[in-house]
Amino acid sequence: MKLLGSHASPYVRKVRVVLAEKNIQHEFAMADVMSPDSPIFETNPLGKIPCLVLPGGEAFYGSQVIVEYLDSLPGAPALIPGEALQKARIRRWEALADGALDAGILTRWEAVQRAPQHQDPSWVERQTRKMNEALKAMSEGLADKAFCAGSTFTLADACVGCTLGWLLFRFPGMDWPIRYPNLQRLFERLSQRTSFATTLPA
Repeated sequence: MKLLGSHASPYVRKVRVVLAEKNIQHEFAMADVMSPDSPIFETNPLGKIPCLVLPGGEAFYGSQVIVEYLDSLPGAPALIPGEALQKARIRRWEALADGALDAGILTRWEAVQRAPQHQDPSWVERQTRKMNEALKAMSEGLADKAFCAGSTFTLADACVGCTLGWLLFRFPGMDWPIRYPNLQRLFERLSQRTSFATTLPA
């Protein structure tokens, strides 16, 4: 299988972390979605990454869809449990982490892509609040536990770790490591895992 993506995308990194944790062999190919002649549309009509292309040519897109498919493949460990309530809790962590990323990307887009005279401070403030509220909820949900959900590494930790890493990458001035030391400790532990060390954003 082939994963189309970029080294900077936190959604792509989530998939790459899952691939590494489950030791799934794959090819990684860079895809520039901003290029007007990007070939990404050949596999994803939405023109977005990540996109996972199977050997037969069938493609899956959307990080949540891709990681669920990957976790269903044979082999340990399972990152999404089968029990309904625990599965929902882990997917809630994913929704929280992805929501923080969505807000962060919109904030950065406003600052980087729009001319200053066209930027909307109220929009930036709204997205910034979403990021801050999400970080607060992550910290409260983690509390003093070693992992986000349960006693082992799960998709919840992959999602939160990728979100925290992207925030450090794109918003180095944010003070969440000081405000939420438990998130910082989690991030430091996750950063020592091979799956995170080999998928650093760039």
